[in-house]
Amino acid sequence: MRFVGTPLAGAYLIEPEPMSDARGFFARSYCEREFASHGIRGRPVQCNISYNIKRSTLRGMHFQRPPHAEAKLVRCTAGGIYDVIIDLRRDSPTFRQWAGFELTSGNRNALYIPEGFAHGFQTLADDAEVFYQMFSLFEPDSAGGVRWNDPAFGIVWPLANPIMSDKDRTFPDFDGFSL
Repeated sequence: MRFVGTPLAGAYLIEPEPMSDARGFFARSYCEREFASHGIRGRPVQCNISYNIKRSTLRGMHFQRPPHAEAKLVRCTAGGIYDVIIDLRRDSPTFRQWAGFELTSGNRNALYIPEGFAHGFQTLADDAEVFYQMFSLFEPDSAGGVRWNDPAFGIVWPLANPIMSDKDRTFPDFDGFSL
């Protein structure tokens, strides 16, 4: 695996390093020792799948508040997504900044998202599937979000007129809090 730093402190794009032969390839997608060498401690404790029927489906921007803040490793296993993260850690040099990454079943990249980030994505194809490895258990009382198009962040989404849940569409604007 290659760990590629992103513009946001502590977040990594993780590229597989396939070993190929006539049958296809083999690539490691997670190794606790390699993650630890990049300052990423802990291990996944929960895995989730998000299946999205239509192109332009937007999910986010979600987070979990402390003491149940969650780190996650996100990979697109079918189709493609534009994955977006926002740094909501007040003590971070990249506080309130966002970054977006194209994750597809073809590039097989994953995105490591540290605790204290909001996360969301927009599907770039019909029948897109996303696989999450969560480093904390989901705690409904700690779940929250910020509005996907809040001008405080200025996220540029690739597709207009997203398909969204009412919950995601009506998250509040950012009011200066931090995680």
